[in-house]
Order: sequence, then structure tokens, then C-alpha cells
Amino acid sequence: MAQVKHCVTAVDEHIGHRIQLRRVMLGLSQKDLAKVCGISFQQIQKYEVADNRISASRLFEISTALETPVSFFFRGLPGNTPEETRSGRRPLHVSDGGMDDPLGKNETLEVIKLYWRLATDDQRKMVMQMLKTLTGAVE
Repeated sequence: MAQVKHCVTAVDEHIGHRIQLRRVMLGLSQKDLAKVCGISFQQIQKYEVADNRISASRLFEISTALETPVSFFFRGLPGNTPEETRSGRRPLHVSDGGMDDPLGKNETLEVIKLYWRLATDDQRKMVMQMLKTLTGAVE
């Protein structure tokens, strides 16, 4: 029987991007994540680029491996709030994580990793205060 390739949707691409984002944030390779999930790294690649649609149970396994709630993978997806869902509006566009998306930049991921390597809450508070001061976002 011939296998039918699924039609890639914006939701599949969004979830794949968020899997990759969280994996990189934690400093894991595709091979590392695959090992924890008991699948091949090629399968992780296919999920991340939306070549393969991810099942609910597999997404749950990945969320556990990446130490984040399943909802993380849907964050930022239009139609993902009660107000948008009730309105009946269909989203016209889903962010592709392009050049304007700071979460898609390596520099952002590096800052996040360094921030969480700080030893104490006091150090993190000092860095946060410095960033607020530099950006003019002081409360």
C-alpha cells in the first residue's frame, strides 16, 4: 500500500519550530532528544521541519523530555486563546519564526542559556535589572 504524504500545515510547522526552539534552549542535540524519546534522530528532524506530523502521545513524550508543558508548543499560534477561539475567526497567518522573530535568533538562545547558568536568583535579578535599565524599561 502506498503511503500518502500529509499536507503540511502552519500548525505542524509551528509545533516543529517550537520543538527545535526548546531543544536548542536546553542545549540538546537532535540525537540527545531522540535517545530520551526512544526514536531516531531522523524522526526528530522530520518533526522539526514538519515532514512528519506528530501524534498527541509523541508530543506529550517530547514535552516531558524537554521539561515543558505541551501548551508550550502551541504558544504564539493564532486562535490559541479563548477569545480568538470563540470569535470564530480563522487565523490568516502564523509567524514563520523569520528574521523578525527574536526567539529564532541564535543570540537570543545564547542569552537565555547564559542567564539560566547564573548560580543564584540574586545574580539573575541583577542581570534583569541591568537589562531593564539599558532598555529604559525600569519600573
